[in-house]
Amino acid sequence: MISEITGIRRIRMLYLQLLYRCNFECLHCFHGKRLQHADAFTTDEAVNLLTLMRDEYDTEAVTLLGGEPFVYRDLAQVVRYAKRDLGMQVEICTNGYRIERRLTEIAPDLDLLRVSLEGIGTTNDTIRKFGSYRSALSALEIAQQLGVRAGATMTVTSRNIDEVLPLARTLQHYGVEQLKLHCLRPVGNAADHPELLVNDATAYTRLRERLASAELDIEVILDEDLSELGAPDACLPSGGPVEIERIEADPRGALTMSCKAVGKDSHAFWYDKLTDHIAHRPSATDELTLAVPDVVYGRV
Repeated sequence: MISEITGIRRIRMLYLQLLYRCNFECLHCFHGKRLQHADAFTTDEAVNLLTLMRDEYDTEAVTLLGGEPFVYRDLAQVVRYAKRDLGMQVEICTNGYRIERRLTEIAPDLDLLRVSLEGIGTTNDTIRKFGSYRSALSALEIAQQLGVRAGATMTVTSRNIDEVLPLARTLQHYGVEQLKLHCLRPVGNAADHPELLVNDATAYTRLRERLASAELDIEVILDEDLSELGAPDACLPSGGPVEIERIEADPRGALTMSCKAVGKDSHAFWYDKLTDHIAHRPSATDELTLAVPDVVYGRV
């Protein structure tokens, strides 16, 4: 259905939100009140969607997230199926809170563990949860011992923009290969915390200058909206055989192609769990109608 409407023939990665439930209530979480919702993929539904994406869109990788994927009961089964049965690259994006036992269980089938952090020590814990900083570093240490490649993500806010560089240096000591920096968007919980927004865009220029001169071993990639001029437009493709990097499935089955549309109910496509097919459900505010640009990432 996606190819018939848009011309997209290949989608490299599926971002699969297994559930809304989470053991955190981060101040900037785009899910907002949905963290309390019970929507989730069953194991069969997750397996079916992964198979459909591999067969119809040549999807070669999956990132499992939530909510918090490590509180998903059947995480190991989904990881094993994606890796062993479909041959996909498997990544998990997690808060890293007390995941050591389950991480050890899935380590043989995991290609990348990506842990979310929002600064050093209390800066992180104030935004995320008390004790989460030490727990995340412990998870990274276990990953290093298990031989699992590790990455990290950080959403840049007014509270932590000065800690990006110190965090990058700390992560290097835990074998983290890449730090991915996101721009805060005022949806979900972030809409209730406007004080987190960076209102002085020149702060992004100073951040880039510090990172460029730091001679870090860790790779830093960042959302190009983290700049004074903002990101260049990269609208979703339409017409003709094309490829896109990713599509995101939320726990209800809503499919979103632009990161900038995630959390806004701007989806034009829907994975119907009962019939195991993708439906087109256009609206006046969907991401195709509004030509919502996708996020553009660059390297420091």
